[in-house]
Amino acid sequence: MRAFIGIDLGSTTTKAVVLDENMEVLGRGITNSRANYDTACKVAKYEALLSARFMLLQRGLAGVAAAESRLEDFLGSWERSFRLGEFVEQIEDLEATCLEKAKGRRFEGREDAIAEAIREIFVALRADAPALFARNARRKSDFFRDLAGSRFMAVGQETAKLANISYDWLLNIYDKAIIEVENRPPSGDVTEKLRRAFVRLIEMSPELVDLAGKLSAPVGEALGTEIEEVSVVGTGYGRVTLPFPKENIRSEILCHGLGAHMMYPNTRTVLDIGGQDTKGIQVDEQGIVENFQMNDRCAAGCGRYLGYIADEMNMGVHELGPLAMQATRSVRINSTCTVFAGAELRDRLALGEKREDIIAGLHRAIILRAMSIISRCGGVRDQFTFTGGVAKNEAAVKELRNLIVENYGDVTININPDSIYTGALGAATFARRAISQ
Repeated sequence: MRAFIGIDLGSTTTKAVVLDENMEVLGRGITNSRANYDTACKVAKYEALLSARFMLLQRGLAGVAAAESRLEDFLGSWERSFRLGEFVEQIEDLEATCLEKAKGRRFEGREDAIAEAIREIFVALRADAPALFARNARRKSDFFRDLAGSRFMAVGQETAKLANISYDWLLNIYDKAIIEVENRPPSGDVTEKLRRAFVRLIEMSPELVDLAGKLSAPVGEALGTEIEEVSVVGTGYGRVTLPFPKENIRSEILCHGLGAHMMYPNTRTVLDIGGQDTKGIQVDEQGIVENFQMNDRCAAGCGRYLGYIADEMNMGVHELGPLAMQATRSVRINSTCTVFAGAELRDRLALGEKREDIIAGLHRAIILRAMSIISRCGGVRDQFTFTGGVAKNEAAVKELRNLIVENYGDVTININPDSIYTGALGAATFARRAISQ
């Protein structure tokens, strides 16, 4: 099967999309961009191709009568088994790297105690791993750094105390080790890993033995289908660092415009709020960019703005939207600068304002800046599409809907749960079109 891949190397996350020859999405992948852009691209593409493999499995098994009512659950269980296997592999890599970092003159005389503490921590991490990938498990993040780091810190503090060693030593070792581990792309053959995950799933879920037997032939056929990477196009914040020929690099404006058009063909105005910039884009009926405007160099009004506020509040970025939705009023935020907004946040808290009301005001401030950019690029024409990571923030979406209706009337507003992949989708579409021309 021929595949066409788009990679969007963003400042915060790197996304990849795989299309088949019929321009249908086969798979999507995402990872944190980290310091090593080359690794980020490899991991995002790996994730997208893995997602594509599960799509092929779904297609291949869809016609099997025995699987009709249980297919979604079966594939979900299989993917969780696969993720568990990969997580444990990375845990083992992280443990070995931590033990290596625990050597040296700084730890002279305490090396054995530190090594023993590290081993105890990783015994706990391995024991906790199955629960992270159990059915209905709730994880605050899907990124290995976040999952391993939060548990390492939770277990490490008590372990350091019992071992009578400095907790800071363990944190320092972890910080050095995680950088190396997360910058090593997944190794090994994906198909073979999927086979092992299949076996592990059956061992852990005896109730699936009968179904697995009936599906063995179509599973083998789907796993045996070769995915040929015909063309890869890159875009995004870090696109100049991508190891692609010049003709395989496209601007993020073009890719976001075309990607929005692919999602919603009647789209004429696109707003993308990314990690470092905000873009207002006007496209024609073919998805070709006619006009655009971007924010200036300041990060206010971008995803980084929310990240900064989350840090100030000692919260996760994903928690800001739900908190803002609890507000009974929106506190007016006067500062448009990210740093000054942090100072204003502290002042408002000191004055007794409720956290949720302040956060609601910060969301409104972000969207007001975005509305200014939309206005400068020509306003809202016909259907409007909101893309980027901030489009998953319910409070930001609420403010945007209100302001769009207030300023432009009752227009169609498109918000896709997969909108973070818009740029990568546009890049993949350019990759497919280049072959057909």
